[in-house]
Amino acid sequence: MTQLRAFRQQSVPPWRRAVLKVGSSLIAADGGGLSTRYALGLAQFIAACHASGREIVLVSSGAVAAGRVLLKDHSGEDTSNAARQAMAALGQTQTVGLWQRLLDIPLAQVLLTHDDLRNRRRYLNARATLGELLRHRVMPVVNENDTVAVDELTLGDNDNLAAIIAALVDADMLLIATDIDGLYTADPRSNPDAEPVNEVPELTPEIMAMAGAAGSSVGTGGMRTKLEAAEKAGAAGIETILFNGRDSEVVSLLSRDLLHGTLLRTRATRLQARKYWLRHVPAVPGHIEVDAGAMRALSDEGASLLPKGILAAEGEFQRGDMVEIVGPGENGSLQSFARGISQYSAMEINRIARSHTRDIKTRLGYSFGENVVHRDDLALVRELDLTTGDI
Repeated sequence: MTQLRAFRQQSVPPWRRAVLKVGSSLIAADGGGLSTRYALGLAQFIAACHASGREIVLVSSGAVAAGRVLLKDHSGEDTSNAARQAMAALGQTQTVGLWQRLLDIPLAQVLLTHDDLRNRRRYLNARATLGELLRHRVMPVVNENDTVAVDELTLGDNDNLAAIIAALVDADMLLIATDIDGLYTADPRSNPDAEPVNEVPELTPEIMAMAGAAGSSVGTGGMRTKLEAAEKAGAAGIETILFNGRDSEVVSLLSRDLLHGTLLRTRATRLQARKYWLRHVPAVPGHIEVDAGAMRALSDEGASLLPKGILAAEGEFQRGDMVEIVGPGENGSLQSFARGISQYSAMEINRIARSHTRDIKTRLGYSFGENVVHRDDLALVRELDLTTGDI
């Protein structure tokens, strides 16, 4: 057990949805395979959060470590990508199985690659899938699809993947469970003068320089990748916590919103970060024209854009594209007042315009949901004067 006095006790900021990243060193057994030694305490933390109505997305490493012991004829160093991919394929089901044995809540495996998250349409599909799972109180267990992602196996990628997932699901917090107490001014394993860093107001080059260069023997990441993940999460307005997942007392206290570890804060709010991105990401040619009622609902009430308020779509944009939203202005002209990510193509929007949400599937034969543009994917670019109706 670690010395709790090394890190002072502090309160965890309020959160409702979090991404929990668990490293290989916390679930890999000595000699290969998986162990419940530390996973059990983390599972109890997850269960306590779930019981209190909170939501957790688990990003769990360990697939390669789990698969290694199953490939009994494999020996030596992991020099072959094919061998590592085979181990990952074997170990992925073992990893999910470990968590399912420890948790009395439904789990769903979600395998992603960076290509899935770089591609706008796949990104939207992943976001919709994860959101639907959480809505049904199912905990997603996310891992990189190591069986096809060759390059991503080498650089502690699950830390950064967890940060990307945190932004993807609009998480309030990124929790990174590791085998060290938190961030120190130097590597405490080699420098006895290393001091704990309880809180980081902002990630600076000096803070990044404190990160140790080496990770554990079974994982692929060190402290630097965890700070890089915190930087990515912070850009999305999400704060990060680093804590020792091997310390049962630390994990138990965390379930009571008490932290012995490092809290990495961000100056950006989630709303500020997302709205800034929505306002500045390039839009494709084309727009969605809405009526005065929809214009007022979007501007005044913060509503999502539904088919009922849409008059027409212009251009050839596709699902997942950033588009301008226009409405009635002065002298009968159209004025751009908002922009957002469309869940439907221009052709699809013209087929469902003015219809009720329940009629989407009838008109298209399928549905991507009732919102053409969800309010979380929409930002106003001009203020609406609600006293006159002008912008």
